[in-house]
Amino acid sequence: MNLVFILYPQGCLISLRAFSEVTGRENRCRLSLETPVTAMSQFPAAHSFLIKAITEHAFPGAAYGVLLDEQVLAAEAVGRFTYDPNSPQVQPETIFDIASVTKVLATTAMAMSLWERGQLDLDQPVGERLPQFVADEPADSAKHSVTPRMLLAHSSGLPAYARLYEQHRTADALLSACLRMPLESAPDTRTVYSDIGFIILGPLLEAIADERLDRYCHRNIFTPLGMSSTLYRPPAEVSSAIPPTGIDNELRHRTLQGEVHDDNCYVLGGVSGHAGLFSNAGDILRFANCILNAGVPLFRPETVSLFTARNSNMPNARALGWDMPTRPSSSGQYFSPSSVGHLGYTGTSLWIDFEKRLAVVLLTNRTFPGKEREEVFNQIQQVRPRFHDAVIRELGLDFLIDSSDPMNWKK
Repeated sequence: MNLVFILYPQGCLISLRAFSEVTGRENRCRLSLETPVTAMSQFPAAHSFLIKAITEHAFPGAAYGVLLDEQVLAAEAVGRFTYDPNSPQVQPETIFDIASVTKVLATTAMAMSLWERGQLDLDQPVGERLPQFVADEPADSAKHSVTPRMLLAHSSGLPAYARLYEQHRTADALLSACLRMPLESAPDTRTVYSDIGFIILGPLLEAIADERLDRYCHRNIFTPLGMSSTLYRPPAEVSSAIPPTGIDNELRHRTLQGEVHDDNCYVLGGVSGHAGLFSNAGDILRFANCILNAGVPLFRPETVSLFTARNSNMPNARALGWDMPTRPSSSGQYFSPSSVGHLGYTGTSLWIDFEKRLAVVLLTNRTFPGKEREEVFNQIQQVRPRFHDAVIRELGLDFLIDSSDPMNWKK
């Protein structure tokens, strides 16, 4: 896939074009943009709201992007790397630690790729591929029935989170502890968002592919889409251009800049199924455009349909790897019920609306400087829906679409 992304200085033009030659599928996929980048934002209400959030110390800086019908309508930024007025300004192309958005850009995408190739059986017990997952478990243990589908849908019964890094300081020890964690509920009986499940998905997919997660995604996902700013473990020469996500006074005793914020992922070496990926708004919109275009050029339409459909009728049920709007939602009021997206703990998010042909990405470093800011961490919960609502109102798309009846629009 040949992808050209040209970001000219302030006041000139952004030009983004993508062409894909796909054998046996659509011959060409085009993503284009020619829009002025001036001091005046393309989305003044949304932009002003983010500036206000910075003044209230919701986060030091942010970059965001809006894609509609394959047109990138905005690639903009506000604020600085830190609250220091002399720190670098965030740019539209600035790379951020995207935290759990890793779960869709890397892990879920790899699962989609392996399923499409016939290598991943979504209903094969995890223990058959990872024997340590059921080691020492009795024959009637519910862990024997946990499948990749359940891990992707967060319905495996595994715990939501554990501070494994506090007792396990090597990758092998932490992964072993993760694999041996007992279930908290019977599989496929409730939806509980689980970092543990996605940590386990990492080695599971690696065992199936016989290739490391980061290498597989670089070769099969990021490179074909031209996502040249998306990577695990940024090199030192890149790290200084990444906004810091915190000052760690407990485990690493340094400013976290260009290294993963998540401590479990850090102990795992910076590459995991649940976190660790760094990216920018432009690259994430490239990925979103692929999903909006029924998978072209990476996946078949049926693959996208399978992974982006709500997995069950359980309360708060998700798609495979993807979140979906449940009211109230971080996506705001106007994303369609069939939309998919994901959040990241560092203050990042991606939402994709198939009905409106819309994708919105928001990247921040709201965790900076650290735990002393926990009393304001919840500000991002108010920022995200209000930002998305502002974008959609400025697009004139502030209605809901009932996907079961395309004519049932609710203003």
